[in-house]
Amino acid sequence: MAWVSFLPDLLPSPATSLKAGARYGFASLGFVYLVLGGLATLAALGVRGSTTPNQREVFETIQHMPLGQVLLWLVAGGLLGYVAWRLAQALLDTENKGLSLTGVAVRGFYLCSGVLYALLAFYAGKMAWYGRLPREEDAGRSLLQRVLHHPHGQGWLALIGVVVLSAGLLQLYRAWSGKFDTDINGRPLTPAQRRVVYHMGQVGYSARSVVLGIMGYFCFLAAHHANSNEIRDTEGCFNALQALGPAALGTVAIGLALYGLYLLIQARFPRLGNV
Repeated sequence: MAWVSFLPDLLPSPATSLKAGARYGFASLGFVYLVLGGLATLAALGVRGSTTPNQREVFETIQHMPLGQVLLWLVAGGLLGYVAWRLAQALLDTENKGLSLTGVAVRGFYLCSGVLYALLAFYAGKMAWYGRLPREEDAGRSLLQRVLHHPHGQGWLALIGVVVLSAGLLQLYRAWSGKFDTDINGRPLTPAQRRVVYHMGQVGYSARSVVLGIMGYFCFLAAHHANSNEIRDTEGCFNALQALGPAALGTVAIGLALYGLYLLIQARFPRLGNV
């Protein structure tokens, strides 16, 4: 059994596995954002009529691609890698945020993000397993609607709305302060490439801030009116933008697609903190 002693040298370390999972997660999430942004852009151009995309249609689109079922399994696995990275950021403090009020708030955001993407990974895996799912509501929206029907649900939902709205403002701050620039290791890139990547991230984070802002606003509104129908998922946010005109929806849609490209570049040239 001497060969057993060599196993620790053959198997990757936990840190190496976590970093590999994070890169895999960035790539998978980037691919999902590319598809989402592309579908929303088509809706803004009128190619899809007035139909804006939801999470189900994003995964169905992936499923209908060549080797789509395999792609869907790969996306589900990648999202789990991203979840693991988010949990490491929250619980192991890989970004050195500390235990200050701001640090705890940021780590709490990482934790919430991990939970939400775990739901998305579960949905993708479920669709990959069954091949086709009956039409159902967005998992996040359904969860928030159940929160409202619990004791003190209005207060909890209002708090969630404020947190999501704050997350949107944080994304906007990161976009225009340049704080996001530490996500990618730009040393292998030329100065011109770094500028292009920087502007892609800036536009992408801004688009995400708009979507989160709309979600947070309607979540708070639903709590205020005690009306769960006012909660908006991604499709509901796109519908709100579409009501403002094709330009509003198209601008955000292109921004989300650029964010997807930014994540793919991050997967190739990541900066992963202290793991």
